Amino acid sequence: MRAARAFDFVPGGVDALVLFDEQYVQYYTGFVYSSTERPIGLVILRGGERTLFVPRLELEHAEQASVADAVLSYPEYPGERHPMLLLADHLRALGVKRVGVDHDGYPVVAGYQPFPLSRELPVELVSPQIDLQLALKSEHELALIRESIYWGDVAHELLQRYTRPGLSESEVVGRACREATELMRAARGGQYRQVNRWISGALAIYRGQIGPHSALPHALTNDAVFEVGHTLVTGAGADVFGYLSELERTMFIGEPSPEQRRYFDHMLNLQEIAFEAMAPGVPCAEVDRAVRAYYEREGLWDGWRHHVGHSLGQRIHESPFLDIGDETLLQPGMVFSIEPGIYVPGLGGFRHSDTVMVTDSGIELMTYYPRGLEALIIPVD
Repeated sequence: MRAARAFDFVPGGVDALVLFDEQYVQYYTGFVYSSTERPIGLVILRGGERTLFVPRLELEHAEQASVADAVLSYPEYPGERHPMLLLADHLRALGVKRVGVDHDGYPVVAGYQPFPLSRELPVELVSPQIDLQLALKSEHELALIRESIYWGDVAHELLQRYTRPGLSESEVVGRACREATELMRAARGGQYRQVNRWISGALAIYRGQIGPHSALPHALTNDAVFEVGHTLVTGAGADVFGYLSELERTMFIGEPSPEQRRYFDHMLNLQEIAFEAMAPGVPCAEVDRAVRAYYEREGLWDGWRHHVGHSLGQRIHESPFLDIGDETLLQPGMVFSIEPGIYVPGLGGFRHSDTVMVTDSGIELMTYYPRGLEALIIPVD
């Protein structure tokens, strides 16, 4: 949770911020919840005072789980008087005349019908400024990400150790995640409470990226059975007080074929190019351009599916993006996944993902799980 004032990052002309995105709310208050049709928002005044706006059924939860200065509740949605009208009444009572928002009213979710806040007060979009603050990690945030990396590494080591031909995805993943989370809980000396809405505990998964299905970057678990010759793409991380990290590796069951080795080498080259292209002041787009040039040079465009990577922190995907369309300048303290991939239908996907931080002079490779091919071959004996 960020203690710094949000107004340090927004232009003048607004008297208050009203943020509806659940990740923004968590970032500034520590309140974690599931979005439903009942609007939840956060009001931040110029002096830094934070008021949570919640339905009655979330009142005690918000009071117990947040560090907001106050919690204001409304009866229910849609209610006799619409929640957005009640929120506007509250803002006017505070003397607010212009509002900075991440969305013009609570966004559509779970059957909620849109009701623009701009019907009641002038609004100005401030999401880009808020996203920039999220992107610039404090030392405290970096420490939590480092701890997430540690437990993600533990979970991935267990995943690799337990993966063997004839076993199923669910039994291997379940065992690795359970044991890694138990180790994390024991190290903390207390009960684990999930604070990140994207992942729970310490985990290492395949998410269905097994054998030919590893050629689907966002496959879904299908309880595949591991076989000799399979290309595998993993994912690992951990929820550490709401922060996460990203570790992905390409592995093989048994000795990889020459074709598998060739694509693996190309994938490592793509990652190295991205690492070398990153430095303070470099536009995000330039990193993607450098990597795209390698695809072009090596005739790999048929295997291209996505940009180089994305920022991360409390959310598994945050902005800015290492994409040809994002001209944001890299700054020290930004944390990214670096995950250019090659996807070959019928053979598999080839993607490592490492978490890196932009430093004053370049980058720090924060994840440290082995990247070389020999360390990622699963024996079949």
